[in-house]
Amino acid sequence: MGTDPAHSDDLTEDAFLAGRLTLRQFRRGHRAGHDAILLAAAVPAHAGERIVEFGSGVGAAGLALARRVEGMDLTLVEIDSTLVDLAQTNAAANDIVARAIVLDIGASAAAFADAGLPPDHADHVMMNPPFHAADRHRASPDEGRRTAHLDMGETLDVWSKAARRILKPGGCLTLIWRADELDRVLGALERGFGAVEVIAVHPKPDAAAIRVLVRAIKGSHAPLRILPGLVLNDRQGRPTPAAEHVLHGNALGSTPCGKTASGLPEK
Repeated sequence: MGTDPAHSDDLTEDAFLAGRLTLRQFRRGHRAGHDAILLAAAVPAHAGERIVEFGSGVGAAGLALARRVEGMDLTLVEIDSTLVDLAQTNAAANDIVARAIVLDIGASAAAFADAGLPPDHADHVMMNPPFHAADRHRASPDEGRRTAHLDMGETLDVWSKAARRILKPGGCLTLIWRADELDRVLGALERGFGAVEVIAVHPKPDAAAIRVLVRAIKGSHAPLRILPGLVLNDRQGRPTPAAEHVLHGNALGSTPCGKTASGLPEK
């Protein structure tokens, strides 16, 4: 059984989106940061749609998206029951309606259905999977940080397969990953996805990208698009206006993922 997150002395309370979202999270282990907010900014969701976040942790990305898009149906999926309790607490504390559930992303289709996530259910899946290769990175002694960060080699395939199963035809998958392993992302999305859009995230001008934000449409056959990148800091180390815009809770990019001007999925 997990500890009661509302009364733990091991928590910090941190402000996101220029103070419009406050999250409790553990002092040690994996902590939400810019990646979660960037992921939320990249999801082209609308009111009334069903959004599912895989590996939600304390709920940072999903709740940041819910702060921008009112009236959406949000489910937060996390394997750690203590983090699920904390995510539910964070949702309530921010007056956001969300459902946090304990579920292994690698579980069977039947287990997903039993948890209220049957096939062809969601309009959007968003995810920030563990992306440090276990054979190339020294594992953290903290179990939570280790689970959140280490990729055992099958993570992308397992998570993208689960996303493909629960997304509606024409539904959108949005994820954040290491820029130097974009090829792995594109390989995983070859099965059942198209209309892939890639946004590179650069720490400063003229620096190589450190992250990629990737969006893809279930069942589409539209070609890959490389969109304008996002630079986080200028040469003096100050946040760029574009980064400030995103970190304050606004959407990244002006065109919906894989959709035409008519709003229908591209063929």
